[in-house]
Amino acid sequence: MSPDIETLIQKISRLPGLGPRSARRIVIHMIKNREQIMEPMLMSLDNVLKNVKVCPLCSNIDTFSDVCSICSDLRRRRNLVCVVESVADLWALERTSCFSGLYHVLKGLLSSIDGRGPEFLMLENLQQRCKENSVEEMIIALSATVEGQTTLHYIKNFFKDQNIKITSLARGIPMGGELDYLDNGTLLAAFSARG
Repeated sequence: MSPDIETLIQKISRLPGLGPRSARRIVIHMIKNREQIMEPMLMSLDNVLKNVKVCPLCSNIDTFSDVCSICSDLRRRRNLVCVVESVADLWALERTSCFSGLYHVLKGLLSSIDGRGPEFLMLENLQQRCKENSVEEMIIALSATVEGQTTLHYIKNFFKDQNIKITSLARGIPMGGELDYLDNGTLLAAFSARG
């Protein structure tokens, strides 16, 4: 096997949900279908590399000049913010069209095992945005895992002296469930019945 192909297989196998066997099948399929798959994929990857940025306000990823399309949308409620673990969770909530406020994307959940402390939450940035937008309610929409619940309690404690109503998703989400893997109906019901 060519070293170039082996390197590509190794790089693809590092993607979430893929291992060496899946990566090998993907690479073989791409090589067999250069014009239909590989060349358009290279163009798309190049466009994403050049044009997609992290929003300086909420940490969403998007193509924009100053801030992402959600933060720049004047129709969204500025006094309502939803805290999510990842961009995938933000996109999952946006698919349901049940939320019309702003977001704050964490850099991950608190986890001493993985070395993620409070600095990953970027709460000072969130606190500043809450003041600037006179936020009345903060919805903490984190996965129902031990790390998610630990992070939820940390955020609640951080904002305990603020005049902000702090809510979390209703427990229609199973323990260990991750938002990105839930169907729209479950997400919509959990979001609507938050407490």
